[in-house]
Amino acid sequence: MTAERVRLLDETHRRLAGGGVGWARRRELARVALVRGVWRFRVGLAPRLKRALDIGGALALLVAVGSLFALIALALKLEDGGPVFFRQWRVGRHGRRFLMYKFRSMVPNAEALQAQLLAQNEMRDGILFKIRKDPRVTHVGRLLRKASLDELPQLLNVIRGEMSLVGPRPPLPSEVTLYDPAHWRRLTATPGITCLWQISGRNDIDFPGQVRLDVEYIERQTLGLDLAILLRTIPAVLSGRGAS
Repeated sequence: MTAERVRLLDETHRRLAGGGVGWARRRELARVALVRGVWRFRVGLAPRLKRALDIGGALALLVAVGSLFALIALALKLEDGGPVFFRQWRVGRHGRRFLMYKFRSMVPNAEALQAQLLAQNEMRDGILFKIRKDPRVTHVGRLLRKASLDELPQLLNVIRGEMSLVGPRPPLPSEVTLYDPAHWRRLTATPGITCLWQISGRNDIDFPGQVRLDVEYIERQTLGLDLAILLRTIPAVLSGRGAS
């Protein structure tokens, strides 16, 4: 290539890019670096924002429903004298186990009685166990479940960092042992109190449908999506659709 051709090319790039071939290349490198920096900032900031929403939201709700906690505890004690809270091992992110808290909605020996009710299981996938009119559920417990009030103590799990306000529901260890490899995608996110399938039908959705919606959430999760799910949880709970 002749010197004159190089000069002409350099002059053309200088006019188009403002400074010649060298400047054009440096500007492109700077643009790429900026895009990467913004992406890394967003990726690093997203978990912190989600955690801030979890802690702030959980604390605010605990303060708001403090008196309700006392009324529920009194009702449970008056009904059968059993314990107020129910603790159960669940599987969280990356397979870590933790004790999940709920208000007790069943008779005290409910887990021991489950073996006698296996034939009545309405979830035909063989993984979940659900009976719409479960005889183990107490009168107070049925009201708590209808309004999802039995889930309120999980706000403590949120503050402890074991759960989030929004995320796939944490499964039982016995359910996870029956998972296919594709189901493990559910365990790549921090479990939550509410999720996509809970605002889309709750127990009316079968297990494959729950997995599909959980994976959809994991692939799309943003702070905006979390806020939208939280807002949609209110009418979903009030409607009682799919509550067992």
